[in-house]
Amino acid sequence: MEKKYDTTQFEKDLVALNVHLSEEQIHQFLTYYEMLVEWNEFMNLTAITEFDDVMKKHFVDSVSLIKAYDVSKNVKVIDVGTGAGFPGLALKIAYPALQVTLLDSLNKRIKFLDEVIAKLGLIGIDTVHGRAEDFAKPDKLREKYDLCVSRAVANMSTLSEYCLPFVKVGGKFISYKSEKITEEMETAGKAISVLGGKVEGQVEFHLPDSDIYRNLFIIKKEKETPKKYPRKAGLPAKEPLK
Repeated sequence: MEKKYDTTQFEKDLVALNVHLSEEQIHQFLTYYEMLVEWNEFMNLTAITEFDDVMKKHFVDSVSLIKAYDVSKNVKVIDVGTGAGFPGLALKIAYPALQVTLLDSLNKRIKFLDEVIAKLGLIGIDTVHGRAEDFAKPDKLREKYDLCVSRAVANMSTLSEYCLPFVKVGGKFISYKSEKITEEMETAGKAISVLGGKVEGQVEFHLPDSDIYRNLFIIKKEKETPKKYPRKAGLPAKEPLK
């Protein structure tokens, strides 16, 4: 890594979240950043490429999950619609004990993630190329995770149908949102209940040293998701459960 980056603000932001990284972990985040920008030149991974913006709006944002869930424990996590690896890959770097699965429907993104994982020498993390609707089947990854996270842009009814089937009974699904969605949550209440979940609450905050609003919605899995969910590919987005 030839360039010199000033990580002062990044480290300060993390300390505000009570996250303390080693030199090696900071180096891993910097390598991840460089690869993100490099690959972004020939494929669409992120609209945000400025160093300080990526550090805060992608990395710190991903790690802010600690406000809603103790990710320092050795738990199994799946990141549905991971894209360029947010939040799943960033969480793995910050919390190496996590067992992480990154799921995305675009193979190009999975190739990028595989390259980053190999370059950083991470273990206990795997990637899956496919759609949530297909991999939440009983013979695949259904109800195998303590925690499902997603920063994907979709309404909560659709997201819950994608995500809750992956969660074990007693586990949680946490959705990262960037706006207040009280009305959307009310609409999604029935869908969440049908899928075996219960809204446990939300954690609202601003990213450290910024006016960037964030909202972590916490849904607890109380009973098994009925076998007919998720419905076949495309339906959860086209016809959200009401």
